[in-house]
Amino acid sequence: MSFKDIYGQDRQIAVLQRTIARGRIPHAYLFYGMKGIGKKTTAIALAKTLNCKDGKNDSCDACAACRKIDHGNHADLFLIRPEGIFIKIEEIRKLQNQAKYRPFEGKKRIFIIEDAERMNIPAANALLKTLEEPGPSNILVLTTSRPYLLPPTITSRCQKIRFGPLRKDIIVAFLKERFALDEELSLTLASSSEGSIGRVLKMRDESYITLKRDLIEKITSPDTERNPLQLLSLTLELGRDKDAILEKMDILKSWYRDVLVFKEMKDRANLIHPDCADSTKNFSERMAGPNILKSIKTVERAYRAIEKNANKQLTLESMMFKLAGIRQTAVMKELSV
Repeated sequence: MSFKDIYGQDRQIAVLQRTIARGRIPHAYLFYGMKGIGKKTTAIALAKTLNCKDGKNDSCDACAACRKIDHGNHADLFLIRPEGIFIKIEEIRKLQNQAKYRPFEGKKRIFIIEDAERMNIPAANALLKTLEEPGPSNILVLTTSRPYLLPPTITSRCQKIRFGPLRKDIIVAFLKERFALDEELSLTLASSSEGSIGRVLKMRDESYITLKRDLIEKITSPDTERNPLQLLSLTLELGRDKDAILEKMDILKSWYRDVLVFKEMKDRANLIHPDCADSTKNFSERMAGPNILKSIKTVERAYRAIEKNANKQLTLESMMFKLAGIRQTAVMKELSV
């Protein structure tokens, strides 16, 4: 994939192409923004453009260098990913060792560090030394959805490029062009994607739609209405894996946001989850606006805590207790009327 194939990041790509045209490419970039909006794809497209045999400000997708990068076996492209929770110092030391040499077959050696905020402290300290003396043939691209977790000493040495969420019409066009989806399904998925193509690709899987609907149904069910403490049973269903938990909490955050939007606007057109509009409407009618806001803040605080590796089980149980308390308040108030 070349720059021209990337959806919705025209301004960011224009910045990169201008620096390439001027021959003033910085030694380190920080690509930051929410997950699934093209940061890694753009980083690979940058590597292709810089090493392309035939292109200038974009890759040709046809030469040997482009094909090798597409297949993941170019000698001058290195991808560094977390192993488990962290990126460990051993991975950064491998980077430092490779950075000592001239490129093997390309013009530039590119190191892409995914989820760079997950470097442990020794790894971050080691990377800092490389950023201070990167070498003229080396370019580092750090990608992250949480730049605030990176040490300022690292971010200050990178050229920062923010990647924004994609507009709904761009995601609709992507789904129709790439997957030949019809207008209605494309709009439903785009509305639920929150501007992330990566998210919408997951949502194309029927199991994701089922998961989302089951989660919302359990929160809004009559049983939970009668006994809000039943929310505690959801802690087990959120799972044990950190990424899976955060994915489900993303659904909760965006759905509670829908509840507030419907409460205030009575409009289905602005919902992130339009396929759950009936449940959202009914729930919003039984909750006061301040209680919906409290619920949103409760989920957001728990989400941030789990992002920072707080105890998952305790955090989820605390979140559900608070949501149950808010729900109980709403039920008791209604019964007293």
